[in-house]
Amino acid sequence: MNLEIKKKLAKATTFLAWILVVIVFIWFGIKLFTVIKYESTNDAQVNAYINPIISRVGGYVDTIYFTDFQEVKKGDTLFVIDNREYITEANEVEADMAKQNASLGVLESQTNTLLQQANEVKSSLEAKKAEVWKQELELQRYQELFERKSATAQQLEKVKAQLLVSQSNLNQTELQYKAALSKINDVKASQKVISAEKNRLNQIHQRKNIDIGYTVITAPYNGRLGKRSIEEGQMIKMGDHLAYMVNDDTPKWVIANFKETQIAQFKINDRVVVVADAFPDIEFTGKIIAFAPGTGSSFSLLAPDNATGNFVKIVQRIPVKIELTGPDAQTLQMLKTGMNVEVTVKSNGK
Repeated sequence: MNLEIKKKLAKATTFLAWILVVIVFIWFGIKLFTVIKYESTNDAQVNAYINPIISRVGGYVDTIYFTDFQEVKKGDTLFVIDNREYITEANEVEADMAKQNASLGVLESQTNTLLQQANEVKSSLEAKKAEVWKQELELQRYQELFERKSATAQQLEKVKAQLLVSQSNLNQTELQYKAALSKINDVKASQKVISAEKNRLNQIHQRKNIDIGYTVITAPYNGRLGKRSIEEGQMIKMGDHLAYMVNDDTPKWVIANFKETQIAQFKINDRVVVVADAFPDIEFTGKIIAFAPGTGSSFSLLAPDNATGNFVKIVQRIPVKIELTGPDAQTLQMLKTGMNVEVTVKSNGK
């Protein structure tokens, strides 16, 4: 009985061994086929646009409306900076603008007054011209009478003197008219200066209002925020990085660093299969959209220089950018930037 059981166990063991051998051969065949038909690398990470939230004005943080890693929508308020100083500055500029407007009103009134005075002088000038013209005719008549001995030299001299007086009055009135016009031009020049100052203050006022708007910091797009690093009451400066935000409006991509010996047959739009270490049972799909113009080491801070005589050939890595396209938008949200993934690309030339 024991011998018979041993024979059955031996047969079962042999059968299981053959099954195991077949499985190993199948697995080896699949791996060999994959190696021949596909190129893969596990030197790859998920990437997304991560932008800093920057303050465009300085001040004390009044209110914070988000927590660590919170999902936000475009336009959601993230921070509010104390804006009382900016409102005060805007009001001061507005008061200066009101002062300039009042000055313009005063100059406008002066201009009207000077115009009336100039018109009066102009009317007097016309009268003086008529008087000079009359005296010139009178002088001509007395000159003829004197030549005919019908008028005395004293009368002729009196007429000449009256003509000189009239001409002097005319010259004085002309100078007064020119002076009146000059005053009007001076006032108009002052009006231009004040108008220019008013325009400058208006631009400053608009900028102050923009700064007031900058005290409310909103989400520039849909996304998720990183770790919060500021607190209410904290003093910040213009240009400070307040938080980091991952953009959900743009598609994620993978940077896969393939060996230079692997990419010979790669082409733009080649289909790619991506498997994340965190989700080994899910296949993500994508396509090649770009190749780096150089190896990864070429862009390092200290590029390698093998001109020392101790050259050892090292296979270089070429970054390949892969846009993730599937399986669907909701599943793609599972991938986080920085995750390690394994990328497989079918080599069309094989």
